[in-house]
Amino acid sequence: MHIDILTVIPELLESPLQHSIMKRAQDKGLLTVRVHQLRKWAVNEYGMVDDYQYGGGAGMVMMCEPLTKAIEELSQVRKPGRPEGGFDEIIFLTPDGELFNQKTANSLSLKENLLLICGHYKGIDERIREHFVTREISVGDYVLSGGELPAAILVDAVGRLLPGVLNDETSALFDSFQDNLLAPPVYTRPEDFRGWKVPDVLMSGDHKKIDEWRHEQSLERTRNRRPGLLDE
Repeated sequence: MHIDILTVIPELLESPLQHSIMKRAQDKGLLTVRVHQLRKWAVNEYGMVDDYQYGGGAGMVMMCEPLTKAIEELSQVRKPGRPEGGFDEIIFLTPDGELFNQKTANSLSLKENLLLICGHYKGIDERIREHFVTREISVGDYVLSGGELPAAILVDAVGRLLPGVLNDETSALFDSFQDNLLAPPVYTRPEDFRGWKVPDVLMSGDHKKIDEWRHEQSLERTRNRRPGLLDE
């Protein structure tokens, strides 16, 4: 999978993409992430990529021209050998997008080429959303300073699902929110710590009973903490 990210603050994405599982995914050649400074396509020598909004109001808006140039140039780079076009999805990270969840992550993990646009200031010119963006995604009902942290979340959630990224191929299948259930409780050594003991069933060696216990615990935890997931 290849992911391009457009941003005015690429430094915010350096650490999340260069450590732990995301680093492993890239080292294995399973995931390629390229972070692009939008000012490369600025409208003048001063690196201008934003301007005041028409109609007045507080906050600057990211301009059409730099974004268009960047999207079209990167699309051409990704296009060779792909008759369907350069990107499978061009995603704008925005508070008013669809709420990002595990189902969306699963779906995006099946794509080959993604372009993520990190908004900043007051957002991006609406014409970019109308003519280029294929999907708009929010990581929650709150406002951040920009789309860089949401982009890092999306890359991490999607990247870890790629075959071969995790050491245990089945690990991602049992994460919270797969099948709309929260993950069951987990335990490790010692078996008895301060009198707090691991449930007997987990020590039984009976894998059928363990699977049944875990499923029951997932249902109970979901019912108590996130009942809305069961309705879905």
